[in-house]
Amino acid sequence: MRRREFITLLGGAAAWPLAARAQQPTIPTIGFLSTGSAAGMTPYVDGFRRGLNAAGFAEGKNVAVDYRWANNQPDRLPTLAAELVARHVDVIVTGAATAAALAAKAATLAIPIVFAIGADPVKFGLVDSMSRPSGNVTGVSFLANTLVAKQLQLIQALLPASSLIGVLVNPNNPNTASDSAKMQAEAASLRLQIHIANATMERDIDGAFDDLARSRSAALLVFPDTLFIAMRARLAEFAAARKLPAMYSNRLYVEDGGLMSYGSSPIDALRETGIYAGRILRGEKPSDLPVMQSVRFELVVNLRTAKALGLDLPPTLLALADEVIE
Repeated sequence: MRRREFITLLGGAAAWPLAARAQQPTIPTIGFLSTGSAAGMTPYVDGFRRGLNAAGFAEGKNVAVDYRWANNQPDRLPTLAAELVARHVDVIVTGAATAAALAAKAATLAIPIVFAIGADPVKFGLVDSMSRPSGNVTGVSFLANTLVAKQLQLIQALLPASSLIGVLVNPNNPNTASDSAKMQAEAASLRLQIHIANATMERDIDGAFDDLARSRSAALLVFPDTLFIAMRARLAEFAAARKLPAMYSNRLYVEDGGLMSYGSSPIDALRETGIYAGRILRGEKPSDLPVMQSVRFELVVNLRTAKALGLDLPPTLLALADEVIE
């Protein structure tokens, strides 16, 4: 073979991989925006991935996911949302926080957004209606922020002789003001008094529990918040150390040592966001996908925690429980 022919052949061979790479299709990218942290939101992300799989997508194979974590600093959300928009992601999914959904909507009117929130999305202006969302936003409401009345009733069933209930809230959560007003109205109807303790970051928790101890609250209600879900095991330890029976918004707290929870499943809601995101990647429009609402609510009780607190749970309360962890 002549030298010139050999060089030409080598040059053609070197070009083959480049040409092959150029012909490989790019995979779509989902931006995942969360007020919480990667560690704290692991069960929710697992649910989201299961939804993607059900829709025919597998992260790292035929879809990429770009995660943005505010690490319980909601003031970072607008910047993180803007980063996802600048990356031209194909869909933005917001995980289990109203503030994240609001930040995503403020950042773009073009990129489809799929939210999972515990609040009413119409009240916060995320969608025009549940059945016809319109615009570029749809998602799932797991109604965590509407259940305070039932949660107070269950606390009263547990401690009928007690009248003062401590409530742990994050005042930076956009749901806190309206949820607190509902709670006060329900507490008045049940002849209960409420003592509110605030925590906006992890370092506030010690002071919040000291405040609850000084108030002599008989029980604790923990409002839904990504900060609290990330600290669920620690909250259970604090409550146990102070012999404080606590009610939470979902079962993850109870699985990690909390006394009892009443609510729907945010993990199931995140699974539905994964399915919706997959459907949008296949060409459906957010405006054609009605906002879904959770329809199943469960009472979960941790019997081991009850014994550690020295509580004899009323048979009527145990009869209502959907699951008792022993």
